[in-house]
Amino acid sequence: MDQTVAYNVTDANPAWLNKGDNAWQLTAATMVGMQSVPGLVILYGSIVKKKWAVNSAFMALYAFAAVLVCWVGWGYQMSFGTELVGFLGRPNFALDHTMLLGEGFGGVLFPNATMVYFQFVFAAITLILIAGALLGRMNFHAWMLFVPLWLTFSYTISAYSIWCPTGFLAEWGIMDYSGGYVIHLSSGIAGFTAAFWVGPRTNKDRERFPPNNILLMLAGAGLLWLGWTGFNGGDPYAANIDASLAVINTHVCAATSLLVWLFLDIMFFTKPSVIGAVQGMITGLVCITPAAGLVEGWAAIIMGLLSGSIPWYTMMVLHKKIQFLKYVDDTMAVFHTHAIAGSLGGILTGFFAKPKLNKLFYTDPTNKYVGLLYGFSTGRPGAGFRQMGIQLTGILFVVAVNVVMTSLICLLIKKIIPLRLSDEDMQISSDKQFTHPPRIVIRSIPK
Repeated sequence: MDQTVAYNVTDANPAWLNKGDNAWQLTAATMVGMQSVPGLVILYGSIVKKKWAVNSAFMALYAFAAVLVCWVGWGYQMSFGTELVGFLGRPNFALDHTMLLGEGFGGVLFPNATMVYFQFVFAAITLILIAGALLGRMNFHAWMLFVPLWLTFSYTISAYSIWCPTGFLAEWGIMDYSGGYVIHLSSGIAGFTAAFWVGPRTNKDRERFPPNNILLMLAGAGLLWLGWTGFNGGDPYAANIDASLAVINTHVCAATSLLVWLFLDIMFFTKPSVIGAVQGMITGLVCITPAAGLVEGWAAIIMGLLSGSIPWYTMMVLHKKIQFLKYVDDTMAVFHTHAIAGSLGGILTGFFAKPKLNKLFYTDPTNKYVGLLYGFSTGRPGAGFRQMGIQLTGILFVVAVNVVMTSLICLLIKKIIPLRLSDEDMQISSDKQFTHPPRIVIRSIPK
């Protein structure tokens, strides 16, 4: 079934258009876009050594541009268009004005053009999060190939399967409010897998890799945090009460997670860590993402407590004990901050999701979306266990897709161009990859 409806252009304000919903959706999309550009551009450029600043920031900027061209060329339709198979749509353009000005799928009250833009910024940030695992050694030319290939052959599969109404996991009833699976679990697993194939940084960089500008790093983190208002608040596809609930739950969980991570650092290492606080903020934002508009405020607090402690434990304790985790050089620890936190959020969604809130979001008359906690309290434990089973199945599916497809993509690129910069280039400066314009010197005119 084609998810889009063409529109005969005769009226700039058709009867189905809700201007408030359209304005909010465009605003939310722009807030998500600003998480990437400038948010993650600033964060990546400042959290690495100075010699890697340009490379790291430019990886993010390039991905944002490349994803948009691929998205309107074929990616959007593969993720939300006519079904090809149960986990993928048919490649097609999203450029025709009759399609772009038509009513979006699922009965939303804004045009397809708005939906294409909104879904683009989610696809873009997923690729940019993957880049976080590869900072400090990846060949930029290899990254240029990786972005369109991974978007085409990995992201679209998860997005269609989970978010498109005809995707097989969507039909089963998986709950992923705003991308805990499609974005964060995907980027965490894909980033970790790509880091395995690209190889580690130099020993010197792995041992000591201080930020070159902590204040700018915090500015980038702040843009990421506040941008999450649009990230989760935009997913009801309407300026409604569920959007408001999603926004407050998002920030409560993030703040709780940040404080828990901070206190754990103080308890075990005697001093607070600025980078640790940022990581705690991120794990809280990631954990609440699949549940944002589906859970009570007290559940968001509990999720923040868990997202500030469980990823902290996997990063600060388990990572140092498990040889394979130590071997893979995941620069920004996206495995812990996104894969672990995203999986945790998906499981907790299956536990805490409240049927009344599920109805606000899913508008499902069969009432099949039931968190396990409420399955017991309403005498429907079977429905709750079914939901948990679907949530766990979704995790396994996303992990399998990203390990396999990311590995194949990296092996293909490796046959064309080195994935990693040479040891000599990494010792000198990553800026050698780029051409800089000559400096213009203005001389005074002699009298």
